Amino acid sequence: MATIEDYAASFDLEPGYFDWASFGPLSPGVRQENTADLELLATGRRSSIDNVVEHAASARSLVAELLGGNVDNVTLQPSTTHGIMQAVFGVTGGLLVSRGEYPSLTVAATRAHEALHVVEPQWIDPPAGYVTPEVVRDTITSSTAAVAVSLVDFRTGYRADLAGIRDVIGDRLLIVDAVQGFGMVSADYQAADVVCGNGYKWLRAGRGTGFAWFSDRALAELTPVFSGATGTDVALPIDDVPPASAGANAFTVSVPDHIAAARLSASLREVLDTGVEQIEEALAARTREVLFLTERYDIPTLTPREAVHRAGIVTLAPPAQDVAALAASLANHGVTCTTRSGAVRIAPHVGTAADSMVMLGDALADFAHARTW
Repeated sequence: MATIEDYAASFDLEPGYFDWASFGPLSPGVRQENTADLELLATGRRSSIDNVVEHAASARSLVAELLGGNVDNVTLQPSTTHGIMQAVFGVTGGLLVSRGEYPSLTVAATRAHEALHVVEPQWIDPPAGYVTPEVVRDTITSSTAAVAVSLVDFRTGYRADLAGIRDVIGDRLLIVDAVQGFGMVSADYQAADVVCGNGYKWLRAGRGTGFAWFSDRALAELTPVFSGATGTDVALPIDDVPPASAGANAFTVSVPDHIAAARLSASLREVLDTGVEQIEEALAARTREVLFLTERYDIPTLTPREAVHRAGIVTLAPPAQDVAALAASLANHGVTCTTRSGAVRIAPHVGTAADSMVMLGDALADFAHARTW
């Protein structure tokens, strides 16, 4: 079992990086695994190739362990969006989703409706952008077949109450985009029917490390629209096309990228060795430090103040005329973050050290000082 100090020490990037909600620089362990497997694939030896291929099974097993689900219900996907499209295109009936969700959800809902005409997007505009159980309860209809939501909202950092949403939707499907919180915060994933994520942000595993888990109810109710050569129960369907599998394999298109699976496995082992609870506690501390600085310099935020409703994202929302000046001050002090749609998103991680916090504080202080003139 690794300590949280060991985990924090594995962050070897330059100070000032507060953009983990956008991209996670690869961890040393992931980089080492990647290099080793590339060398194995270069040998041409069957044993070496098989060794790399085995990472797919390992990655699925580790995802299942973190989800508390069955490994047979886990699939590897090229991205979060691939998994979401597998789920959303398979829905028959109304799909309740916020207009403010990340495009992975909104575009998938729209394209599924346009292509198949069996999915009917039911758009909601929740107050403050938070998809709460109360908002879902007040907008759900008898025609709603599924609800789609982000575990952690990419704009505000709001953490959804999955168990609460499950309570109000009954036996309807719950589809969750977990990319902004998986492995970083504890969540009741078993309240969901589909959980999709990717390792290229907080897990520090790089692109191509997506996954999707389907509950037994989801496998029974969703139609496997994008079901490719790996989507049957036949290892290699030559000369005949068998039916789609009744299991999770039906929601796959092709063999996964085994190098990506190796990177995902390495990153998940780091999380499991450390413990999600320890990571969540440390990340909460970094988030509180950021919120303290925003309060000190009187900068409004969109992120909930209640710890139970946030994860690692703090979104600054200064007056519109001040956004450019704030972004410039952050950049001038070497702070890397995301400025979008009139807001500035600050996303620290467990390994965000004191020197980075000083850089952020100096940037906010200079902005606040300039604003007084």
